[in-house]
Amino acid sequence: MSQPSARYQRSTGGLIGALLVLLVLALGYVGVGALTGNDPETPVRTVDYARVEPAARRAADFDLVAPPSLPDGWRATTVRFVDTPPQHWHLGVLTDTGRYVGLEQGRAAVPTMVRRYVDERAQRGRRVQVAGEPWTSYTDSDDDLALVRREGRTTTLVVGNAVPLATLVSYTASLR
Repeated sequence: MSQPSARYQRSTGGLIGALLVLLVLALGYVGVGALTGNDPETPVRTVDYARVEPAARRAADFDLVAPPSLPDGWRATTVRFVDTPPQHWHLGVLTDTGRYVGLEQGRAAVPTMVRRYVDERAQRGRRVQVAGEPWTSYTDSDDDLALVRREGRTTTLVVGNAVPLATLVSYTASLR
């Protein structure tokens, strides 16, 4: 007859105890990692808007504008031209300090563009001179600032999140 091993007892209670010890160790490891680890930043993809802009300019039924180049440290992150009516041009960039600036252009009326790209409750501000032309400013409670101009049937809106007015004016003045 064989004798049971004296080293350990095989039982359901022993199995459950071992699993509990492993569970506590695993949770401790995950908890320490969560408290001391750094979450990796999600990389923001850069796009080459200059490749899209010429075709969009030819297809647009309005005078599409874009910056000939971006200021040092700025990078384009989104570019889109919707060719089906109503046509719409969008260029999203990040400043050298990581702040968002968006250029929106199309046939929509100023109130529609402001509601869509700034805020439903955006407040109209003072007129701002940009390259000798009057633009209307809009602000909202989330630190968004927009400059809007309607010329003919085209609305151009430049909006920035926590971007100084001087920076927004300079970027808007660069649009060609």
